[in-house]
Amino acid sequence: MLSYLHAFHAGNFADVQKHAALALALAMMQTKKSGIACFDTHAGSAIYDLLSERARKTGEADAGIQKLWSAREQLRSEDWLPVLDVLAQFNAGRGDLTVYPGSPAWFRHFLRAEDDLTLFELHPSEGEQLADWASAGRVHVLRQDGLAGLLRQLPPKQPRLLVLMDPSYEIKSDYRDVAETLGKAWQKCRHGVYLVWYPILTSGLQEQLKDAVRATAVRKVLCSEVHLRTPPERGMTGSGMLVVNPPWGFDARLSAMMHDVAGPNALNLSLGVEWLVPE
Repeated sequence: MLSYLHAFHAGNFADVQKHAALALALAMMQTKKSGIACFDTHAGSAIYDLLSERARKTGEADAGIQKLWSAREQLRSEDWLPVLDVLAQFNAGRGDLTVYPGSPAWFRHFLRAEDDLTLFELHPSEGEQLADWASAGRVHVLRQDGLAGLLRQLPPKQPRLLVLMDPSYEIKSDYRDVAETLGKAWQKCRHGVYLVWYPILTSGLQEQLKDAVRATAVRKVLCSEVHLRTPPERGMTGSGMLVVNPPWGFDARLSAMMHDVAGPNALNLSLGVEWLVPE
């Protein structure tokens, strides 16, 4: 199935958590000079128009990134500064945001000369848009399944590794497939930093992912979750991130970022963080 299009959901509260975690991981890893091999297993089309028919049909950005942007003067954590800088570069003026960068754009913004970025996208139209966007260079786009493709690329040439795995989970088997791929990738590159996003659903399907990760040999897995205080009766009620081998202090810094936007005047979230698997 290839029916999922992120344009309907770009900039929602889950994207805020996901891209905050990605930007923070990149910033912390780049305090060291050695190169990083970056991989995005489900890249999408990289750039999203928040005024498009698809985005306006759901209006999810209104309760997500637009809330963050409106509250930007009240954010206390300095780790939001690179995030705000990225958003400002894609948007002119001081009003609401009109453009939202997907994860490939976040990766490329932070890319250094010694780093490398590989993007996977299987969806035909999304992959075509992604390839057009990446044609400026320094980015490799592979039109293939990201989970299988990642395993073929490991271990990387660079001394360090950062992977973002965030499928749509439109197929129920994605939960176990992601956990299985994570386990195999970790065996190939145990020092890598792996970010795994997942939706928190009324059905509870996300527990399959967490149980399957616990069943692998993977160690040192941080679990950060945000939950809507006024969740819908069906569908996504929260957003989760599993982070394997997080940089030292990552858990406290990401929690501080999420605390900044958890209030009723922002994203209206409850927060949770724990070690899914200890070291």
